[in-house]
Amino acid sequence: MASKHDVIVVGASAGGVEALQELVRGLPAEFPAALFVVLHLEARTKSFLPEILTKAGPLHARHATDGASIEHGRIYVAPPDCHLVIERGHMHLTSGPKEQHHRPSINVTFRSAALAYGERVAGVVMSGELDDGTAGLWEIERRRGITVVQNPEEAAFPSMPLSALREIEVDHTVTAAEMGPLLGDLATGIKQGVSEMRHSESERSEEKAQLTDLTCPECRGTIWEVRRGQAKDYRCRVGHTYSAKNMLAGHFAAQEKALYAAVVALEEGASLATRLADQFDLSFAERLRTEAREREAQAEAIRQVLKERLSFQIE
Repeated sequence: MASKHDVIVVGASAGGVEALQELVRGLPAEFPAALFVVLHLEARTKSFLPEILTKAGPLHARHATDGASIEHGRIYVAPPDCHLVIERGHMHLTSGPKEQHHRPSINVTFRSAALAYGERVAGVVMSGELDDGTAGLWEIERRRGITVVQNPEEAAFPSMPLSALREIEVDHTVTAAEMGPLLGDLATGIKQGVSEMRHSESERSEEKAQLTDLTCPECRGTIWEVRRGQAKDYRCRVGHTYSAKNMLAGHFAAQEKALYAAVVALEEGASLATRLADQFDLSFAERLRTEAREREAQAEAIRQVLKERLSFQIE
């Protein structure tokens, strides 16, 4: 008997609103599944995504609420600055540590759905930058769920779909317009995914985490390296989690922040030494002025490092 995939989780980021509108436009009015949407949003901003999705298609969309029961034929949207966690029969909102620099994080929702519902889950990765969603989609595949990715050739920002395609042998790669009918077929069991042989291969458990000499770019906590198939995740003691790409981007940003902080500290030290010099005897005053000149020179050297520092693009 064909499996029905009645818990569908969708993740998107940059360029995702238009893609999500296209997706929901193609959903059947009688949709025998619950659809959960995670879109990267800035904290403390008002999201109008439920209203946008309700107007775009036949289903009613609303923000997920903590402890609410899960109903078929509904679209649940993760609100800003909250992780959406799916459990059996209900959902939760948490303000736990960011993953991939995001809250809500696609990986959190995908992973929780896979743990709660296993093979009943279908996961969808759409337009977005970097690679949030890839690790979560891997968890869905590992637990016999169905994996779907937007065709990167039509995605406004193809990085997220491309990342998923590089790491996972996905079941379906389709356009946003084709997703609605496909999800309808998956929900009713008309369409399925890959063979049992490949699913059993993906069920190998994660290897034990290994402690590294790295620190978290968010909180400077200790980092553990966790293997995920052929890839690796990086998790700190409080729960911030990064892929290799996000770890690299996070540390590059942290380095720049530290260098600018050093410039501020040195220039402030020079200013303080100059300001206070007249309050001491001549010998000590001269030492303070010399100190101020040295700090100004050091600050200028770091400014030069920042000017010459080469950036790079993480595909």
